Amino acid sequence: MTDIAASGRGSLRRVDVTSAKAQARIRARYRKEKRFKLYGLGALLLTTVFVVVLIADVLNRGLPAFWQYQLVLDVRVDRDAVSAGGKVDAASIRGADYYPLTKAALETAIPGEMSRSAQKQLTRLLSTGAADALRQRLVSDPSLVGQTIRTPLIMSANADLYYKDEGTPITTREMRGTATPSGTSGEITVLTSANDFASELVLIKQRLAKRAERLRAEADRLDLFGGEAVASRVNALRNEATELQKRVDLPKVEETLDDRMPSLLVAINGGLVKIAKISDVSITGDVLLPLQSTDEAKPGTWQLVTYETPESNRKVTDQEVAFLERLEALGKVERTFNWTFLTAGDSREPELAGIRGALVGSALTLIVTLVLCLPIGVMAAIYLEEFARKGRITDLIEVNINNLAAVPSIVFGLLGLAVFLNFFGMPRSAPLVGGITLGLLVLPTIIIAARAALKAVPPSIKEAALGVGASHQQAIFHHVLPLAMPGIMTGTIIGMAHALGETAPLLMIGMIAFIVDIPHGFTDAATVLPVQIYLWSDLPETAFKAKTAAAIIVLLMFLFVMNGTAIWLRKKFERRW
Repeated sequence: MTDIAASGRGSLRRVDVTSAKAQARIRARYRKEKRFKLYGLGALLLTTVFVVVLIADVLNRGLPAFWQYQLVLDVRVDRDAVSAGGKVDAASIRGADYYPLTKAALETAIPGEMSRSAQKQLTRLLSTGAADALRQRLVSDPSLVGQTIRTPLIMSANADLYYKDEGTPITTREMRGTATPSGTSGEITVLTSANDFASELVLIKQRLAKRAERLRAEADRLDLFGGEAVASRVNALRNEATELQKRVDLPKVEETLDDRMPSLLVAINGGLVKIAKISDVSITGDVLLPLQSTDEAKPGTWQLVTYETPESNRKVTDQEVAFLERLEALGKVERTFNWTFLTAGDSREPELAGIRGALVGSALTLIVTLVLCLPIGVMAAIYLEEFARKGRITDLIEVNINNLAAVPSIVFGLLGLAVFLNFFGMPRSAPLVGGITLGLLVLPTIIIAARAALKAVPPSIKEAALGVGASHQQAIFHHVLPLAMPGIMTGTIIGMAHALGETAPLLMIGMIAFIVDIPHGFTDAATVLPVQIYLWSDLPETAFKAKTAAAIIVLLMFLFVMNGTAIWLRKKFERRW
């Protein structure tokens, strides 16, 4: 038992801490405390899981954009192709058309007679800017004109994505019989000495049966819920299912393949034939890769190749897949770091798009923001904290500063649109306007952080300076401000990181424009990294998805560096009083 004096009374009251009920209450209190700790730990773990999943997803999507597949070909640079009036100089080399040269080099890599359609699909594997590296090399060394140069050529976005495991699984099966092709190019027929295609014909019939079953199920569903409004669609589905079922009921009849089925091809005599029609003992199809001229195919020298993903579900056609596989087998494809992503500006072509323009625009915008808000914010904080008299006006100013720090960023964008663009007529989509707008956004944050840093300096520092004869201004600027500067710089860096990630204010002042050129001044048209991410995320091309995630990675790296710098400054210059 413990005796405790009751408040306001002269008597004593006894507090029970040893009985069973008291011990139960104590244990219950400890259990509540333990549960509270577990709840806090669970919240931290859940937050960590969310952050890890987010970062892992961004890295998984964005890291492939930092790598690029290129074709390495021997390009013959004819003097006539790069000369202007018989003269070869830097201007003529820059203005030359390198498309015929790269096309000739690509066709040389895959020899043989090809149709016009196949030639077009072959050249589509190269980007429109494929020869940029060749042009730059010739400009730096004109003596290479007239020679054959081994040059890396940028591939198109779809071809690049194909090599990044976004193509199709390919299976190959050795055939046992003897195959005899009827030609080496165009549409040909391949006859076999055995029923080599019987199993494939059975699989095709099974796929047709499943498709007919799905069509009937869809027709039943629409008939049940759609009523008369979809009667024509229901009849069309039932008719299509009936036609498919008729084909299934004839197991030995030749079948025609479509782009909704896995593509079947025959690799024979060094070439490749895409099957259009198939029976037990023969196929008819188009030659994708030219065959060598032989009188008769030998047993064991041909295979059945299957592209598992249907052509309708791929970005690349069967013809392009055949070219890509052949080029990789010939060792013409190499994987390199995608310097274009870091050194080029924006482009409508995914393989040529880069973030250099957005990076330069972000840097110029942040410079304007820093130059504007740092001195004004620090001076305002010093005046309000050290010189301003306390009164209604000062209280009103402080309340408004705190309120401005919580105002949505889109409001500052509207302010920039109405004042800087419409009233003052400043250039649209310029880092100057963007920096001023973001400076207004960050200014309240810097003022609040600077005031907090000044308050953290012990009053004895200022009092000691005043005691030895320093003026009030000298005490503040020579003693208090240097000691508060680490905190001020920390708040400034965090505010700048906030400005770096803002998008809404810049959209309002026109920095959403498609800018290809790299800005060179504060009044040039530019965009910034968050806006570039926003623009790419809205584009339909698949390759821009990886570009978007890669740009997010770069933005996160900048934010991590800036916040890490703020932590380092705080730790390095922090004073404990």
